[in-house]
Amino acid sequence: MIGTHIVLSGGRVIVSLGALAQGASTLTVGMLMAVFALLPMLFAVMIGRLIDQHGVKLPLKIGVSLLIFSALLPVAFYHTSSLFISSCAIGIGSVLFLIAVQNIIGQGASTQQRVSNFARFSLAMSISGFSGPLIAGLAIDSVGHRWTFAIFALFPLCTLLVLRKQWKRVPATPPRASAKSSKQGGIIDLVRPPQLRRVFIATSLVSGAWDIHSFMVPLLGTSLGLSATTIGIILSTFALATFLIRTVLPWIQRMLPAWTLLRGAMLIACVVYLSYPFASAVPVLMTLSFVLGLALGSGQPSLMALIHTHAPPGRVAEALGLRMAMINGGQFLLPLATGAFSAVAGLGLPFWIMGAALFGGAAFIQPRKSAAPQQDERG
Repeated sequence: MIGTHIVLSGGRVIVSLGALAQGASTLTVGMLMAVFALLPMLFAVMIGRLIDQHGVKLPLKIGVSLLIFSALLPVAFYHTSSLFISSCAIGIGSVLFLIAVQNIIGQGASTQQRVSNFARFSLAMSISGFSGPLIAGLAIDSVGHRWTFAIFALFPLCTLLVLRKQWKRVPATPPRASAKSSKQGGIIDLVRPPQLRRVFIATSLVSGAWDIHSFMVPLLGTSLGLSATTIGIILSTFALATFLIRTVLPWIQRMLPAWTLLRGAMLIACVVYLSYPFASAVPVLMTLSFVLGLALGSGQPSLMALIHTHAPPGRVAEALGLRMAMINGGQFLLPLATGAFSAVAGLGLPFWIMGAALFGGAAFIQPRKSAAPQQDERG
């Protein structure tokens, strides 16, 4: 799994720098980056529905194969047009593989066990998210852009070898009853159950808070006159916090139900976002970034576990696909929206809007008194 995600995290760096090295305009580079998120946003739900109907084996094979192809194509044909094709293949291949893996991880476990499993999964994602860009940068400086793609082809190849060894342990095609149920209803029916609707709203807010932070902190730091190195250090404290919280999350989730943990994460993130515009000292900015990383880093595993708990029978992968589509939609649209807000009303407004949205979301996902919260939260 780490090998496939390294291609996604490092691929953005190689594609963008490779296109600039070929003389591409900033508009072209922006379009290349948008393709990574645009195609998964459009097709993630369809991919999830197919996994529910036919199982995970074929999507795993196709996903890894597309990632290998995406890395080898620029080696054979190094041109801006091939980078567009490579970006498309990385986006679709990653979504195929990730939804299939997330579907496997959440099968046959209680909500608490799922949170623990997804915490380990997210920890692996943190490692690959950090190492992918680092390996890409070192390789580009050492062997150039073209051969860096060849190096990155080795990671999904290793994943393919591991899959072949573990193939018998991969779940087979889902039962016919599950396949039939996965054909019933569309996306509206999928979000109709109140608990699942709360999960999707929380997903939008937590993922949006993650994306806005990576976009707005550099703008805030630049307005304060901070150097690029200092801004990078502030952002790195966020990444460090997400890694640290996920190492201890299996112990935390034994004491806190998933919904309680998620509400707490959203409220803490709310306080951080409301505080950001008033901060100017670097130690304060680093502290806020670190606390936000702890909060959001703990929220993502809980969300994935709750989707498995509350998704309709036979539609778990489709629900995971909808979550993936929402995340990629945010990555595609939020930078445009927050940039527009900042240009019109100043840098503080996007922070305050996000803080207010997180507070409202935490209140919305609070279970009703008439429900049975303990049984519902703990699965």
